[in-house]
Amino acid sequence: MARFCLFAGTAEGRALAALLSEGGAEAVACVATEYGEALLPPAPGLRVRTGRMDQSQMAALLSEESFDLVLDATHPYAAEATEHIRAACAETGREYLRLLRDASGAGDGAVYVPDAAAAAAYLEGQSGNVLLTTGSKELGVYAAITDFASRVWARVLPLEDSISACRKAGLPPAHIIAMQGPFSEEMNTALLRACGARYLVTKDGGVAGGFAEKAAAAAKEGAHLVIVGRPPQREGKTLAETAALLRDRFGLTRRQRVTVAGIGPGSPAAMTGDARDAIAEAECLIGAKRMLHGLARPGQLCREAVAPEKIAAEIAAHPELGYFTVLMSGDTGFFSGAKKLLPLLADREAQVLPGLSSLSCLCARLGTSYEDVVPVSLHGRERDIAADVRRHRRVFALTGGENGAGALCRRLADAGLGCVRVFVGEQLSYPGERVTAGTAAELAEMRFDSLSAVLIENPSPDAPVTPGLPDDTFQRIEGVPMTKSEVRALCLSKLRLTAGAVCWDVGAGTGSVSVEMALLARQGRVWAVERSEKALEALTENARLAPGNLEIIPGAAPAACEALPAPTHVFIGGSGGQAREIIALAIQKNPAVRIVATAVTLESVAELTACMSAFPFSETEAVSLTVARDRKAGPYHLMLGQNPIHLFTMQAGAARI
Repeated sequence: MARFCLFAGTAEGRALAALLSEGGAEAVACVATEYGEALLPPAPGLRVRTGRMDQSQMAALLSEESFDLVLDATHPYAAEATEHIRAACAETGREYLRLLRDASGAGDGAVYVPDAAAAAAYLEGQSGNVLLTTGSKELGVYAAITDFASRVWARVLPLEDSISACRKAGLPPAHIIAMQGPFSEEMNTALLRACGARYLVTKDGGVAGGFAEKAAAAAKEGAHLVIVGRPPQREGKTLAETAALLRDRFGLTRRQRVTVAGIGPGSPAAMTGDARDAIAEAECLIGAKRMLHGLARPGQLCREAVAPEKIAAEIAAHPELGYFTVLMSGDTGFFSGAKKLLPLLADREAQVLPGLSSLSCLCARLGTSYEDVVPVSLHGRERDIAADVRRHRRVFALTGGENGAGALCRRLADAGLGCVRVFVGEQLSYPGERVTAGTAAELAEMRFDSLSAVLIENPSPDAPVTPGLPDDTFQRIEGVPMTKSEVRALCLSKLRLTAGAVCWDVGAGTGSVSVEMALLARQGRVWAVERSEKALEALTENARLAPGNLEIIPGAAPAACEALPAPTHVFIGGSGGQAREIIALAIQKNPAVRIVATAVTLESVAELTACMSAFPFSETEAVSLTVARDRKAGPYHLMLGQNPIHLFTMQAGAARI
């Protein structure tokens, strides 16, 4: 069993202690104070040694016990301690590894000084109050500042030694702020205001030290940031690199847990208690920037990621951490990235916490139920919202992008639906929440928040539910065939599509059948296969009529169908003489597939007739269809016959009712 000596006392040290314990190693964790000991919870295989040690005492410890590796995770400003540990390791022949913490960087306007004496000298030449956040150890250096007792406030740990050091330096009780950090931006801002401070003195303690929150508060209050520079950093490894070394060399890993938490509209007050707990307890928060800014606790490690693949990569990049919380807006089961993320976390322990959906929140604000509402998302998706509104009495839509709700209302108005009633909910659950009601025409020129929720009410939906759209609905290109409305309606009827059907339209032409398949099988998907470049132009244009579930596959069948998912339904409008091969592939992928094919030439009729006998179909049917349409001739109307067409229906597997 591997054995380690860990000099801890920092957030990184605590993470390494957890890694060593969970990995099954034995470790002695050395901390300087009882406060540091209190931050290390009891763990299997971990023994805590409390008290400051000089170099000789460290060497004695390393000589007494056999350690495979000495890990120095002391504070980056604890230069003396680091030198003692390095020297003790050299003296005893123990392998040494220094843990490095990245500097944060304060941006423009900050004053950098090399040490406390330089900081005190700089402040001596300035006027205005000072908030010291560098601890109690070097307060005596700052005591030399003129009017120290009246100008300076010190924030120190709530320990007897710290308060004693403040009093010894000459600070009055009213200027001693004894609190345990790290602190939020709001808390730092409040303290700067309370002190009337024009200067905030800090060390660059990185994320774990709450440095970013100090810098943000100083910028907000117009206070000058005085940064005491770090001692030169020795060579070493970051926390993630150290964890990777321990994994590769000693086989030590942490059991990683991931909580995917729905945070509702975004306000902490609108979250569940479980979600708030998961956020507070996480070692690392992952989510969109706007979520992290409002929910991360001071010093908490945050990683900005939205795409499921990037989230999974961030988790994999931090083997030193054991608990991640991924933030998802709204409800994790309602147009959420959780669906795609969870399969990427199959090798980790993952749980999902639901949140308050914007649909539920908006309907509650309006005092209405939502069991009859049809939800759709326009956030990062293309969709014909006018078709949805024509089809349903009540539609809920999530919007995104610049003034998405306004653009939605304009689309409705342009489609002749300007009279429908629209309710737009902005910043739901936040102090700036607003719900605006009006017709689509009235709201079309208004501006709304980029992430808005919209409820649309159409008292008279008039979208037809039967197949057979008028032929002039579709864009035509000369020379590209199209299945006419009467034949199309009969073909779709013979297909007997289901709501979740997986469809192939082989030889799709202009795409009239593909579009109507997509409209009928809204919960399914349609793949339109076409080899003609000329036809693909019309097909691409007409695909816009589908509700987002139609995909175009350029190429000739059956080769173009090899990579497609198993179909439940296949329509063959043009086979290029490959009908037998196309049917064989469809049956191979799904032995219960239903196929409808059309033929206008005698050669195609013969080929499809042979196919009905060549395969073990449970049901077959051939229909010859002749359609005549009226044509005006002077004051009269004559019936003009169209080319006859043959319809073949073939059911593989059990016959369907």
